[in-house]
Amino acid sequence: MQHPEVESLDRDGILKLQREGLAGLGARLAQCDTWKAHFAQAGMTPEDLASEDGLANAPFMDKSLLRDLYPFPFLTVPMDKVERFVATSGTTGLPVTFGMTKNDLHSLLPSQMARLLTAAGVKPGFRAYQGYGYGLWIGGPALDAGFSAVGCTNFPIGPGRGELAARWLRDHAYDVASMSPLWLMTLVQAAKHQGINPRNDWTLKVAILGGQSVSAEFRAQLEAEMPEGFMSHNIYGTTEAGGPILAISTPFTHADDELQLLNEDTVIVEILDPKTMKPVSEGEVGEIVITTLRKEASPVVRWRTRDLVRLSPRPYDCPSGRRGMRKIGRIIGRTDDMIKFKGVIVFPSQIEDVIAGIPGLAKEAWQIYVDKEATTIGKMTVAVEAVAASQRPGEDAAADVRREIKARLGINVNVECHPEGELPRYEAKATRVLHRPEATH
Repeated sequence: MQHPEVESLDRDGILKLQREGLAGLGARLAQCDTWKAHFAQAGMTPEDLASEDGLANAPFMDKSLLRDLYPFPFLTVPMDKVERFVATSGTTGLPVTFGMTKNDLHSLLPSQMARLLTAAGVKPGFRAYQGYGYGLWIGGPALDAGFSAVGCTNFPIGPGRGELAARWLRDHAYDVASMSPLWLMTLVQAAKHQGINPRNDWTLKVAILGGQSVSAEFRAQLEAEMPEGFMSHNIYGTTEAGGPILAISTPFTHADDELQLLNEDTVIVEILDPKTMKPVSEGEVGEIVITTLRKEASPVVRWRTRDLVRLSPRPYDCPSGRRGMRKIGRIIGRTDDMIKFKGVIVFPSQIEDVIAGIPGLAKEAWQIYVDKEATTIGKMTVAVEAVAASQRPGEDAAADVRREIKARLGINVNVECHPEGELPRYEAKATRVLHRPEATH
């Protein structure tokens, strides 16, 4: 454990820290007119967060609220106290900016990241290939901060340069890599095209994979390509939370395909039914809603991430000794990525699970095409790629995908099988659901 004095607390100990954090947060927000106005709409003041039911009654936040206060929404410190801004991807509408003070960037973030990386098995002295992007995105800077705090030697390569990166993984002898899981699979293929065998020629021990959640089947196939003893871990967070600081899988949760919320002393994570906005029970699916307790520049209170996750049936029994921090399943999808097709709710992760189990298909390249921007669609097409080396006819693989989707989800979809290399690869977060009129093909 990086911070055993916190990580070994029981649930009551964590809740005590959260209550103290909420009282401090409320006092800080009470100094900001924008926050006072936000709470007033719910008949509250920020100081009410200190009461027992304060958070449960506090108003929610989402991107539409922040965009109404463009360009620096809910900034709680003077601009000259902001050392850096980060931003959401802005795939729909204007990107939303979040400030970070010196303390946010150089104290809080490294501490949060180091705890996650240590729990995943990253050790001092490891050579780290940092493959997340930079610019306004928090991914790269967050991993830089974490690797530095753990004591790693960092190679901040960022995304791209696949042919070179595949060679550097051999020549530089990296121990840990952080990147999109799909990009790591792409690098495996790039290595093989150069006569490099990742299982024998790379020295990776751990991968910190984010940007999108991957199925256990995909993860197993990725790990099978790697050196003996290699383990991949999903990491999860959001820009609004302050980075990929919320949860990570560990050697203790890996077999159950679960992650652990390891920073619940600095970020409160509620898992709420997206319809009733009430807490879900153990084993049930809900939306992740976050409240940042220690962030200075741009805190959030009850931020709706739109990410859906299943609370573990046994959230407090981790053999690691982390008794007070809950376990969750991998991210199922987003409420706004959900497709309603002929009365059936479909998430892209369910389609990925099918593709990952079909031989002869590229696991990192696939798309879902729908025919209109409606929540209920009339036609859906799944596009996949045939791997040439498998020598398996594409029509056979497509038929397997079609049959397996019907068996698992009870729906009939169109399946297109493309030649290898035709569908897009993603260095960061993948865009899986696209809209096109010709989805009837």
